[in-house]
Amino acid sequence: MIYSNCLDSKVKKSHHLKKHAKMQRGKALGVIRNLNFAALRLCTIKFVSFSVLFLLLSFRLHDFHTSITRMDYNAKEKSFEISIRVFTDDLEKALSKDNNGQKIVVVNNDKNDPLVEKYIRKHFALVSSQKQKKAYAYVGKEQEADATWIYIEIPNQEAVTGFSLQNTIMHDLFDDQINLVNLNYQGQKKSYIFKKDDTTLALGI
Repeated sequence: MIYSNCLDSKVKKSHHLKKHAKMQRGKALGVIRNLNFAALRLCTIKFVSFSVLFLLLSFRLHDFHTSITRMDYNAKEKSFEISIRVFTDDLEKALSKDNNGQKIVVVNNDKNDPLVEKYIRKHFALVSSQKQKKAYAYVGKEQEADATWIYIEIPNQEAVTGFSLQNTIMHDLFDDQINLVNLNYQGQKKSYIFKKDDTTLALGI
């Protein structure tokens, strides 16, 4: 299985998730070229709209707090391939807070992956119908412009009926933090909004 401690396997998976994330960003940017910010504000929030909204706003002043996550179920590998996008400065603040105020700078090829992995494991989880958090593999991260993409994989061979998601990313820093999750599971697409007072949501699939 992909989920192993083999370095080569982990590198291949990292490349795969990064390639997939870039493809999704390309699609979103294609939509952006045909939309302006005022028009987008009037749109009904749908699956793709979350990605477009986040990308649009990221080009504006960083005066808001949000993250976006894409979860795609790979039926062949029986696992969720997950890309989490956060603002880099927010991530640095969160890591610094968790490490006694130590200044943390997140860039590509740094040595902060253990800190990022620890933070994500603490604040993001897929919970089974038995209320057990599903084990997952941290694949890596990629810093891009003012954002950082974090890649993880959650193996899952069982039906997701009764499953829920927990997402408290940056809620330890900002009361107004909003975390958006887009899920693509066996042809079904759903979107979820996590706020500080609403951190666990049923998948509803």
